[in-house]
Amino acid sequence: MIREKIITPFKKFIQIEALSGILLLAATIVALIWANSPYGDLYQSIWQYKIGISIQDFELNKPLILWINDGLMAVFFFLIGLEIKREFLIGELNSVKKVAFPLFGAIGGMTVPVLIFVLLNQNPATLEGWAIPMATDIAFALAVLKLLGNRVPLSLKVFLTAFAIVDDIGAVMVIAVFYSGSLKLGLLGIALGLLAVLYFISFRGYYSKFLLFIFGVVIWTLFLKAGIHPTIAGILLAFSIPVRQKIYTTDFIDILVDITSNIKKAEVIDKPILSNEQIQTIDDLEDWTGKFQSPLQHLEHSLHGWVAYLIIPVFAFANAGVALNSDVPLDTTLMTIIAASLVLGNSIGVTTIVLFAQKIKLITIPSDITTKHIIGVSFLAGIGFTMSIFVASLAFNNSPSYIDSAKTGILLGSLVSAVIGFTILRIGSVKKYKRMK
Repeated sequence: MIREKIITPFKKFIQIEALSGILLLAATIVALIWANSPYGDLYQSIWQYKIGISIQDFELNKPLILWINDGLMAVFFFLIGLEIKREFLIGELNSVKKVAFPLFGAIGGMTVPVLIFVLLNQNPATLEGWAIPMATDIAFALAVLKLLGNRVPLSLKVFLTAFAIVDDIGAVMVIAVFYSGSLKLGLLGIALGLLAVLYFISFRGYYSKFLLFIFGVVIWTLFLKAGIHPTIAGILLAFSIPVRQKIYTTDFIDILVDITSNIKKAEVIDKPILSNEQIQTIDDLEDWTGKFQSPLQHLEHSLHGWVAYLIIPVFAFANAGVALNSDVPLDTTLMTIIAASLVLGNSIGVTTIVLFAQKIKLITIPSDITTKHIIGVSFLAGIGFTMSIFVASLAFNNSPSYIDSAKTGILLGSLVSAVIGFTILRIGSVKKYKRMK
């Protein structure tokens, strides 16, 4: 019973991410078609249209593409922060034993792709893109696993999810340290001070969505003006959200019994409306429900659909439209290096490190996960897409040619990784099914 309660939300998470991966694919295809159509100039001009505000001593005017990459993606990173905090406190990363397996996979999936990129790259101008192949797109990867249905064990999906979250932690740290601009320490100090206030309030058990929103907007702006990429503000804000409920389940059940009794006793009006007593009782129910819900879990649940079904597809639609017939020449060497780093780096890195860690007994792999499963998932880890495109836009923000080349390499490498990973897992599951028969 307890296991079912734990697994069911995770299955829902997988379903949301899988559908998000399908929407990502659709948005990518539409963007590529539009960018290479006779209306390609319109596609490019839309994302460069400037929107913002200007007052006496303050200006915030940015192209639409940057509002998406810096603004909407801050919400995406906020959700990642919620997931990271939950996983570390009560999820798949809350103990050394649980974190060991995906941690070693993530180490291989981050270090080896970067190493291959650096070794193959001979152009100092493109070396800034070293972090592009180091992160896995969980939505696309889970979408591929979703196609395999029950042919792959749930523990493999748990591994891939935890692995991708650890990967995201590494990518966030890299963005914060290596892809932020020159720092303005005064503004950064104010932002960190406001974060400290939020953390203290959370520690004292107080939580307000209104306060979070106001502080969030101010902190996001301060990070932007201070030279730290504002998406990092999303991560740090997420850590201020308390995970504990204000009342526990047993108390809430007793309250529900009292409320049910009050509704029965309340004056009943013979019309399709409620009496004043019933309205008051329902208001009380809403208040108690708010106290019963975990703020972190409630926010994560509320945002997950918006991020998966809107923000990430919009990001893909705005960033994946590479004009292959453009006058801007593509750097085929950079494309090849990125594609190779995604495909070979992840497949070699994840498989080698995980199997070596198992060999020397540093980790224990679940019995229903085979070596073929690990190899297949290691290729799926090469599906970089969202985070890879995001890092590419930061690394080559002054070079349209390199950005388009990097995006093309990411798309190519992600596609090859997905096909190989799916094929390996599909063949492995078919053979296993035949043996069972």
